[in-house]
Amino acid sequence: MQYTSKRAKKLIPNSIFSKMNKLAQNNNVINFGIGFPDYPASDFIKEAAIQAIKNDMNQYASCRGLPKLRQAIVDRMQNRYQVSYHPDTDVILTQGATEAIFATMQALVDPGDEVIMFEPCYTTYLPGIQLAGGIPRFYTFFPPDWSLDEVKLKSMFSDKTRLILINTPHNPTGRVFNDKEMSLIAELCLKYDVIAVSDEVYEDLIFDSKKHIPLYTYPGMHNRTVTVSTFGKTFGVTGWKVGWTVSSPELAEPILRIHEYVCGSGTAPVQEAAAQALSMPQSFYDDVASQYEAKRNYLCSALKDSGFNPIVPSGTFFFMADFSDFDFDNDIDFCRYLLQEISVNVIPGSAFYHSSLPEHIKIVRFVFCKKDETLKEAARRLKILRHE
Repeated sequence: MQYTSKRAKKLIPNSIFSKMNKLAQNNNVINFGIGFPDYPASDFIKEAAIQAIKNDMNQYASCRGLPKLRQAIVDRMQNRYQVSYHPDTDVILTQGATEAIFATMQALVDPGDEVIMFEPCYTTYLPGIQLAGGIPRFYTFFPPDWSLDEVKLKSMFSDKTRLILINTPHNPTGRVFNDKEMSLIAELCLKYDVIAVSDEVYEDLIFDSKKHIPLYTYPGMHNRTVTVSTFGKTFGVTGWKVGWTVSSPELAEPILRIHEYVCGSGTAPVQEAAAQALSMPQSFYDDVASQYEAKRNYLCSALKDSGFNPIVPSGTFFFMADFSDFDFDNDIDFCRYLLQEISVNVIPGSAFYHSSLPEHIKIVRFVFCKKDETLKEAARRLKILRHE
């Protein structure tokens, strides 16, 4: 008997991620493969969760999530962008942004619907579309500028297009979509009656005076945009898995139906801590972005000294680096060499694309949400490449 369902068989396991990160469990390996900090979260956020547990917030939260956190989310959107949402009808708290994206695809995409997505991309986007029966249409960014061509994007929209999935600031490239690009996406969504899902989990991590412009702020997009976010990236608690969707009630209701049967509800005490975290003043967010910008600058400089050509990101805590000056045929072989000989784990750039990259494109992804000591040790190890 075949025990695996047909839909599960369609999913290609991300063997490069799993194999390399398993090997990276060695204590001597510097793991730049997964985006999580290797330093403690701030005391105030940990104390907030501890206090919530002590106050007996240990039973089920509502399916929509803790009212206090839903209110904090809409308050932040109102304060930052002067856009109003209602906490009781428009916000759904999820088990991280990954579940938010999955539930949204299940709720809004029917078999045969076309979904436009940008690649390279976060690795759960494509499975989410496939499990819903959607047909992915790939807009492919290429290094070093990751440029968006207006004519090409327009050609991808049709009467079959149901949804477009965007991510800004963008993982893994670190690019931030500009006003012209966002305006174009909004224009095409309105013209073809398309829903937009906007993954904005890195909106607090933007550098070089760039600006994040949410898609829901553009004319006509408030009622056709599902905004996905989380607080784990900004506050360094990626394991807490508190995410959310914000949208019009017409879009929120079907997402809630899926969410209810996927996980029922989230974790009450960490939702309470998240609500307190989102009340932090703007100076806190400015400090976080400044710290990450300094880490980015340090690692980019170290990689240049080691023979890489880093593609400097404008946001997130990821970036791609070109390794074509090294004598390796492909990114997988190069990553294996770094792991086995240099004890530094990074992810092949090809892992973020749905098909093979052209031979001349040789890129790998680094993360820089690490302690300064970790970054310095990585720089020391990577300098060996220059000599070898």
